[in-house]
Amino acid sequence: MAAARRQGPGPAAGAAARGPGRKRRWRPVLLRSVVGSVQEGRGFAFRRKQKIERQYRKLLKKRRQVHSQQDDQFTDTYPEHLKHLYLAEEEKLKKRRRTPNDSVSSEEKLNNAAESVGTQEKVRNKTSNQKAKEDYEKIKAEHARKKEEAEKRKQQREEAQRLYKKKKMEAYKILSKKTKKGQPNLNLQVEFLLQKIQQNT
Repeated sequence: MAAARRQGPGPAAGAAARGPGRKRRWRPVLLRSVVGSVQEGRGFAFRRKQKIERQYRKLLKKRRQVHSQQDDQFTDTYPEHLKHLYLAEEEKLKKRRRTPNDSVSSEEKLNNAAESVGTQEKVRNKTSNQKAKEDYEKIKAEHARKKEEAEKRKQQREEAQRLYKKKKMEAYKILSKKTKKGQPNLNLQVEFLLQKIQQNT
């Protein structure tokens, strides 16, 4: 133990064991294993550039696919076994467009149907802002109606309380009357009870 203390600290102690004057030597071989230079094709900037190029190529490929799909939407491609039916239908529609001398009643029917469909579409195709406004108006009307009802109930309650207090005060005045000697006036009390019984019956 004592011999170990005299020898000083081991190699794990690091720079403190080497002393203040000695520094670690620079070894360029260790740095090369981490990231290479651009000439070797392993620089971080070079990798980033390659990654961006890959992403750009992917984006171009996606755009080409989307454009090809959109082009397919607007071209009439019919299945072979039903092609003659579709073509005949197209010809009929073209003939109807060319001949405006149809009967007036059928035109009126078509116009009425178109108007009804148009109004239904307008009702259906409301913007979110319009829907929100309508909802707001409904909620506002509902709140106003509830407020009016609450106000009426409050007035009725106040009126009922006022009448109740009035009757109570009249009963109290009659029942609290006393004779000259300070005794309670039983005649008035009996009359009050008689009136109450008559009102109930």
